[in-house]
Amino acid sequence: MTPSHAPAATAAPARDHLARVFAQYPIEVVSASGVWLHTRDGRRVLDLYGGHAVAALGYGHPRWLAALDRQAREVLFQSNAVPMDVRSRAARKLVEFAGLPLDTVFFVNSGAEANENALRLACRLTGRSRIVALEGSFHGRSAAAAAVTWGSEKWYGFPRTPFDVCFLPRRDVPALAAGVTGETAAVVVEPVQGVGGAFDMGREYLAALRARCDETGALLVFDEVQCGVGRTGHPFAANLYGVVPDMITTAKALGAGFPVGALMMSPAIASALRVGELGTTFGGGPLACAVVEAVIDTIRDERLLDNVRRVSALIRETCVTGPVVGMQGEGFLLGLVTRTPAKDVQAALLERGILAGTSGDPKVVRLLPPFTLGEEHVALLAAALPELA
Repeated sequence: MTPSHAPAATAAPARDHLARVFAQYPIEVVSASGVWLHTRDGRRVLDLYGGHAVAALGYGHPRWLAALDRQAREVLFQSNAVPMDVRSRAARKLVEFAGLPLDTVFFVNSGAEANENALRLACRLTGRSRIVALEGSFHGRSAAAAAVTWGSEKWYGFPRTPFDVCFLPRRDVPALAAGVTGETAAVVVEPVQGVGGAFDMGREYLAALRARCDETGALLVFDEVQCGVGRTGHPFAANLYGVVPDMITTAKALGAGFPVGALMMSPAIASALRVGELGTTFGGGPLACAVVEAVIDTIRDERLLDNVRRVSALIRETCVTGPVVGMQGEGFLLGLVTRTPAKDVQAALLERGILAGTSGDPKVVRLLPPFTLGEEHVALLAAALPELA
């Protein structure tokens, strides 16, 4: 979380031994169920933020819990040096769920790690050392991922970036000609930016990116860490927009609370991999893979993509009211454009028992709710907003 969209800081308890690097919301969560958080002071808070887009199935989903319990009892852990069917099943389910010509999966622990590996592969396979990213982007806090994160110079900390980086303006098709060249190893883009304010790139711009990468030999990487695995109401934003990248990185909703990420890649990239090319200790662990299976099965069996699309449309129809003057984003990665500071709107909603998020845009409140959110929960938000005007 970058300082520009952090919640108002509150004092940490004395001597709690935690590094004091996080601004925190003024609530302490002690339990959760469904789409509700329960606080130490007895409040029930509607969670429209989902722990930074992580809690895709809400809290306490029985299939998630059962999958984790069953796998923990069978085999708690083995590394990738040992073949395991649960790992192969999880990869197959993810590929089938995506329905894209990206048929090889490398499991990791987080979105930043997925991005690190995608960027490293792009540089090695192309023999180039220049990466293009977009203004407003957020790709992680590790060395390469942070280098392509907009504004990271405020906290980057490393003496130099591992490659040259060029940032282009969002949705600016004419800028692609000069920005993406024969020296570009990859373009990395969030099809719907999260920290950037639920800013959707749109089909036209992403198609133009694909075409320009094809012209120059650059690889196209979709960072779907936040917008992927159903959050747009489609398996991935690549499905929604009809544009296929060379690689997709994803995490967050993939484990719905369990740390897991994945790099999905095209056959051309997969065919160039060598033994030892990529590595991880915990990535692809059996607990993570069992959870990935359960998440994908639940999204499919409970028709949660349909729910995301239907309820998202209802939010758009009923929640441009009070301080909200517009809406952007896709599915359950929505930005409420406000005429007053987003941090004030977020704080006022929390006082009324609704947790939303802010973003890097000071006029955008971000909604990242569980995919199980219902129409009755939207009604609570729609009723609260006019009170903030």
